[in-house]
Amino acid sequence: MNIPMGTYLVTQSDRSAGRSTPDVVRAAVDGGVDVVQLREKHASARERYEIGHEVRAVTADAGVPLVVNDRVDIAAAIDADGVHLGDDDVPVSVAREQLGDDAIVGRSVSTVAGARAAAEAGADYLGVGAVFATDTKDTDPEQSEIGTERVSAIADAVSIPFVGIGGVTPDNAADVVAAGADGVAVVSAITAADDPADATRHLADSVAAGRDSR
Repeated sequence: MNIPMGTYLVTQSDRSAGRSTPDVVRAAVDGGVDVVQLREKHASARERYEIGHEVRAVTADAGVPLVVNDRVDIAAAIDADGVHLGDDDVPVSVAREQLGDDAIVGRSVSTVAGARAAAEAGADYLGVGAVFATDTKDTDPEQSEIGTERVSAIADAVSIPFVGIGGVTPDNAADVVAAGADGVAVVSAITAADDPADATRHLADSVAAGRDSR
């Protein structure tokens, strides 16, 4: 499956400087974002469903893939392109059965062994991290600040695309991509920016610079 993996926005309304998630997504789409993940960890299922419907309308019009964090049921309900799964979620195979063969199924990993297992299970792409220190997600110490050396090791171990996530900014995104990631996933670097569209463009420039330096 050919999935664009340069700039990947993970939504989180409490990082959005008072703006709504659909408004942030619109701005990111204007800035050329490649993928949007509906996260909204602190929202209820009903709220995520309602926000997701609005976000889906934005991404569908722009032809940008939308995946839903964790919740296969919400992904199906809003007709998202797929789902992104973690260690505590349903297996990749179950998500595939429920959403269909054409669905995008991503998987969060932090180790080489985890990356290999996810690829063997049929994941379409990986979210690798946390690469750097982050306060947007509670992570086990062994899954925190894995660094670009681990990114390189995972790039050598699997052939499916992946994004580096966790503490990524336009200032360090090039290093993550130069190490072997196909792109980067961010929360605050876009949602908290004064101009999310411009922030998305700067992030894309950093991704391009990382690819050029390989």
